[in-house]
Amino acid sequence: MESSNLTLNKIGQHLLRRGETISIAESVTSGSLQMAFSHIPQAEQFYKGGLTAYNLEQKVNLLNIDHNEAKSVNCVSRNISEQMALNVAKLFNTEWGIATTGFATPVEESRGEIYAYYGISYKGTIIRSDKIELHPMTKAVDAQNYFMEYVIGCLRCEVKREHFEVIA
Repeated sequence: MESSNLTLNKIGQHLLRRGETISIAESVTSGSLQMAFSHIPQAEQFYKGGLTAYNLEQKVNLLNIDHNEAKSVNCVSRNISEQMALNVAKLFNTEWGIATTGFATPVEESRGEIYAYYGISYKGTIIRSDKIELHPMTKAVDAQNYFMEYVIGCLRCEVKREHFEVIA
């Protein structure tokens, strides 16, 4: 977790320097990203908040996810994570949005697999999203921690870049 703290601190420094804000929508990571961000020095200046929406009803009601699509994929897909990232940023009025959804335990709905999708949005555009797959014997808490650490690493790469808007 030491390297994760350093990474989070660097993310915080970049956001502070650029005057940008971030919000988080979680499902599979169950609030661990929100907790991690709340521990960054000066977090109140760039971290506006987040929510954990663990089921279809809450993802639809709180994050404006399409009900029919969510139902067809049990709320777990790349597109659902992207919608979550975009809509949490709208909800909290932030430049950056992060979202996770997936399965931390092998269940029937996941065909016995452990995986997550994540999405990272910046100024209303998805700039990164992917699927993270783990061995089906991975313990749930280890899967959640891995998903969290992976997304933090991806966010660090994106925050380091200068995402400039093209002005015509």
